Amino acid sequence: MQIELKEITVREVAEGYQDSAEKGVTGYGGKLNIRPAFQREFVYGQKERDAVLDTVMKGFPLNVMYWCATDDGTFELLDGQQRTISLCQYVSGDFSIGNRYFHSLTATEQKQILDYKLMIYICTGNDKEKLDWFRTINIAGVQLSDQELRNAVYSGSWVSDAKRYFSKNGCAAVKIGDKLLSGKMIRQEYLETAIEWIALPEGKSVDLYMSEHQHDSTAAPLWMYFQTVINWVNTIFPKWRKEMKGLDWGRLYHEHKSDVLDPAALETKITALMADKEVTKNSGIYEYLLTGKEKYLSLRQFDEEDARTAYEQQQGICPICKKHFDFDKMHADHITPWHAGGKTVPENLQMLCGRNNKNRHYSTGVMAILLY
Repeated sequence: MQIELKEITVREVAEGYQDSAEKGVTGYGGKLNIRPAFQREFVYGQKERDAVLDTVMKGFPLNVMYWCATDDGTFELLDGQQRTISLCQYVSGDFSIGNRYFHSLTATEQKQILDYKLMIYICTGNDKEKLDWFRTINIAGVQLSDQELRNAVYSGSWVSDAKRYFSKNGCAAVKIGDKLLSGKMIRQEYLETAIEWIALPEGKSVDLYMSEHQHDSTAAPLWMYFQTVINWVNTIFPKWRKEMKGLDWGRLYHEHKSDVLDPAALETKITALMADKEVTKNSGIYEYLLTGKEKYLSLRQFDEEDARTAYEQQQGICPICKKHFDFDKMHADHITPWHAGGKTVPENLQMLCGRNNKNRHYSTGVMAILLY
């Protein structure tokens, strides 16, 4: 990998500056992709913007910026987007500072701004090298998300098309999936989730999937798979609850899409479980219903005082193996398991040794699945 530090003037960067709204922002004679299409449209406020120009006008140094060289001889701006846009906007006459637009400045003042040299690191290398470097230097300012870094590395026709579905306010993914997805769409986290979902059946990472599809002309298969997952969730669990947001629906769809599931019966169970005080993690109800594994419910546990009382009453003897154990070697166990109606009350508590507790949990876990 090659990393080169270059001095590039504001004049050069602002040449051919064009803001095409959602279609992106370019500069440097059309060779610099300042803000890729459908990337987050954050720009500095007046205070931050004026500070950038004040720094340049006084000849003070701005923080270094980072560009990524692409295969077609152009560049994508990785870090320094808002500083670059602020400079280009002022030179283009989009705003004034102290009621003075760029065209109102003296020729000397204009030249001072245009000749100001920006310190820019330009990275050229393979995808892995660039991604490793980007993650290393991503330590200041508003840090880029993992997916924003990937988008810079695997930029191309596929990423541009994928952003159309997943990376803009009001985009298609937001309209159908916002209630089920966590993270921020504008930080590319919806796109990251969608790629994780489609890559899972192939056992691939997000990086590998993007690398393999970087030069595809369309991201339609990604969008269609995303819709399939969302439609499956809405069909199996038609009543939305806030606990559904952020669950790993892509994995659950992959593992259970062939299961025969009754939405009406599931809804009845969800209602009952939501009201069960023994369940301390309501978001785990959905995975429990699909797998039958009680661990997802984080069932209420006995407190140490009740456990100590039961231990003393048993005189430290495990009722199954009849052997004596120290208190810290024993576990509080439900005599009647939760799935059979047992509650977390002292009358339903027994202390078991580690081995028998584990064996009993295994057997009752199998029974729970069979009952389910």
